[in-house]
Amino acid sequence: MRVHVCAVGRLRTGPERALFEDYMTRFDRTGRALGLGPALLHEVEDKKGGGMAAEAVLLDRAIPAGALVCTLDERGAVMSSPDFADKLAGWRDAGRGDLALIIGGADGIAPDLRARADASLSFGKMVWPHMLVRVMLAEQLYRAASILAGSPYHRV
Repeated sequence: MRVHVCAVGRLRTGPERALFEDYMTRFDRTGRALGLGPALLHEVEDKKGGGMAAEAVLLDRAIPAGALVCTLDERGAVMSSPDFADKLAGWRDAGRGDLALIIGGADGIAPDLRARADASLSFGKMVWPHMLVRVMLAEQLYRAASILAGSPYHRV
């Protein structure tokens, strides 16, 4: 199952980008044998200042046809890392070829895009900067692959 991180904004060179790329590389390496990956980043940028609605149009274009859509949203389901790993494995085992994980901009994800999502995930009740969410998501993808592979990376 190919994993697409579809995100608003461009992650500039710096520690966040380095961490994101490191965890995505780890996920690709670990996930390959499990039928997970490759992981691809699709960055969109609304240069005209159209807000959430314009960002939603750009995000929608980045989502592969037929992909399962999962938003990262403060209203989404809060789950443990093992539960997230099980969710990924379930989507993969159900024959989903593509998973699109959607990260909105500073104002979040437009309601119409949120409404059409197949699932929604939250990293807790706190609101996180959207650039930091990318790093957190990449780490959780790697952690999920490690859990599924039986690696000692995840400790309980």
